[in-house]
Amino acid sequence: MKAVILAGGFGTRISEETKFRPKPMIEIGEKPILWHIMKIFAAHKIDEFIVCCGYKGEMIQKYFDENNSESWNIKTVDTGLNTMTGGRIKRIEELVGNETFCLSYGDDLKNVDVSGLINFHKKQKKIVTMTITKPTPRYGIVKMNGDVVDSIKEKSKDYENWINGGYFCLEPEIFEYIKGDNSQLENEVLPSLSIAKQVCGFKYFGEYYPLDTPYDKKRLDEIWNKNEAYWKVWN
Repeated sequence: MKAVILAGGFGTRISEETKFRPKPMIEIGEKPILWHIMKIFAAHKIDEFIVCCGYKGEMIQKYFDENNSESWNIKTVDTGLNTMTGGRIKRIEELVGNETFCLSYGDDLKNVDVSGLINFHKKQKKIVTMTITKPTPRYGIVKMNGDVVDSIKEKSKDYENWINGGYFCLEPEIFEYIKGDNSQLENEVLPSLSIAKQVCGFKYFGEYYPLDTPYDKKRLDEIWNKNEAYWKVWN
């Protein structure tokens, strides 16, 4: 099975880093975050990758030309500078072929049970299985009743909303729902598929932290350097 990784965005929220390199090439523990994501997939015996490049994509190609000690099969594809997420997936349709495939973003570190995700997907028989998770809140939650505080809860995942967890298992029929370069996976393709009852959710309860600010990078580096990396599922 192939894993497609979306790695073409501008990464504007962490421009302190991305003015020099694409976001998936930001290093955590001296290795690009993209390498960490590939290691997660490889731990589940997926070692064939299609990387959808865009902004500064030549740096991704160069890195793996010079550093592929893992012997992975990596295909980097220029999917355009301004192409949206759905459009990037559409552009690699021929490389995927008529096969089930995995998908992730190029900046998302989670210890997702990829094998469990795939098995769950096969049983559901839907076009899309997406990991869903509860966001890690940065602030406590205050509930109000008029002007009176009803309750105060410190940072907790114990609330009802789920969000896109960033790892997917997909059937090739998804390409039929993508119109072109301007199609957004999150705001167009997935909502259309959910209306068609073709999306199911694989719950992820583990840790994760975003990589959106220099502080986030510092925190992930510290976790890695302390040998506490929750996403490190390989030996």
